[in-house]
Amino acid sequence: MLSLDQLEERIGYAFQNKKLLDRARTHRSFSADHNERLEFLGDSVLNCVIGNALFLRDRHFTEGDLSRVRANLVCEKMLNTIGRRVGVSDFLRMGEGEMRNGGAERPSIIADAMEAIFGAVFAEAGFEAAQEVILRLYEPILTGLTPEQLSKDPKTRLQEMLQGLHLPRPEYDIVEVRGLAHDQTFVTSCRIASMEVETTGTASSRRGAEQEAARKALEILAERDLRRYRK
Repeated sequence: MLSLDQLEERIGYAFQNKKLLDRARTHRSFSADHNERLEFLGDSVLNCVIGNALFLRDRHFTEGDLSRVRANLVCEKMLNTIGRRVGVSDFLRMGEGEMRNGGAERPSIIADAMEAIFGAVFAEAGFEAAQEVILRLYEPILTGLTPEQLSKDPKTRLQEMLQGLHLPRPEYDIVEVRGLAHDQTFVTSCRIASMEVETTGTASSRRGAEQEAARKALEILAERDLRRYRK
């Protein structure tokens, strides 16, 4: 196993109390002195840091926008992405059974370890130090956010548009499901009867197909004078 000095170098912080970092990398299957309490602390700090970063980024964000984008940035998938970039699985301590079952590569365990590391930095050096570590690791993600990721998703935008016109919500239906259970493709329709609009979307999930159908409906409506539909 690699030395903790290398992990400190990768996260950009050197601990005075090495026991904190040792605990942050320890899964509950390895020892009673594991990382779950630090994970709890790190989760709270992470939400605050990312929330503040988004708040400062654009004053036009609504509370709903901030909450939605933050949730996408602090979720297990994103933390797993960061953890794999850091290579945190090279440093994890866990029981033999968990190790044999591939625990070191499990996204949930990698994500929990990253939160625990953030919590350990906070416990030792306070908020500003933890914020510096988090923003350094998140920097490529934050600077790479696209307008689509920062805005509301197509289904939400379409629904809010119709609500603003006092029209009923769009209706979504599954048109077709292709492929085997483990590799399916969904085709869904989006129908707005009051506007005589119907589109279809295709994706590997029902939700994705609905989003694609909603996006196509928005493109159609963008070319129309919506005032004639207002009730």
